[in-house]
Amino acid sequence: MTRPPAPDNDTPYADLGPDTVLDAVDALGFATDGRVLALNSYENRVYRIGIDAAPPLIAKFYRPGRWSDAGIGEEHRFGAELHDADLSVVAPLALRGATLHRHAGYRFALFPMQGGHAPELEHRGTLQQLGRTLARMHAVGARARFAHRPRLDIATFGREPVRYLHQARWLPPTLAASFARLAEALLLHCEAAWQRAGDVTPLRLHGDCHPGNILWRDDQAHFVDLDDCLTGPAVQDLWMLLSGDAAEQRRQFEQLLEGYGEFRDFDWRERHLIEALRTLRLLHYHAWIARRWHDPAFPRAFPWFAEPRHWEGVIVQMQEQLDALQDPAFD
Repeated sequence: MTRPPAPDNDTPYADLGPDTVLDAVDALGFATDGRVLALNSYENRVYRIGIDAAPPLIAKFYRPGRWSDAGIGEEHRFGAELHDADLSVVAPLALRGATLHRHAGYRFALFPMQGGHAPELEHRGTLQQLGRTLARMHAVGARARFAHRPRLDIATFGREPVRYLHQARWLPPTLAASFARLAEALLLHCEAAWQRAGDVTPLRLHGDCHPGNILWRDDQAHFVDLDDCLTGPAVQDLWMLLSGDAAEQRRQFEQLLEGYGEFRDFDWRERHLIEALRTLRLLHYHAWIARRWHDPAFPRAFPWFAEPRHWEGVIVQMQEQLDALQDPAFD
């Protein structure tokens, strides 16, 4: 497979060593104790920082060139707005009148550390509580609009990723035609799903609301990582909490909505979008890894991505998703 040359910023974190990280936090008036623990993050770089005689802090260094300052500002303000509404969302600390800071050419923010574990989604009470919390978050999200964050649509999260994967020649030649055929069929069915859903009302969302971004503690959900917050349908923040066969997913969805309905009406037409959104995430995810392949962290984390066998599995996933789009679970 022939791929384009590495971009100019192919190693954006080459100069971000532990000393630079500690110096950045010290510059904001904290007395770091020398402990730096890299946390599981690929798009940005995130560290747990030890602080003398105080709880640790989380330092998030934004990937250069990904978001504008205005886009990051909207992420931070949305987090603060949710926090001010008494929702447990880990928002950046305001220090010296700002939440976004600069050091050695990097932009970064500091966050309080939040403990907890992944929610146990097999429990009805957990799903109901998550539904209540998400409904309250969406009530806040509906109050205003993003101007600088992405909008979840088929063009941006479907057609553009497919185009990039072809142009960058990531598909093995023996699979390229099958991929193109299946991708076009999937996107046509996604468009049909949006038509069935009708004129749903978009709002500001968490956007990446999978169990790994929810910490459960003391019977409460604590939401982290608004880095992918965007404008889209409310169901985007619900469907990633579903798993299992069709019957199991429907049961989970109904339990989420039991809690959700206590604080906000859910537009039942949005159920038509669940498999379409799952499809867009599959396509966007693969284009995301492909775009970041020149960052050394990505080949280390996803060594299987460049193997033909992986793409054979992607073709199987796409066919399964095409079947799911033609037989939606919640109709």
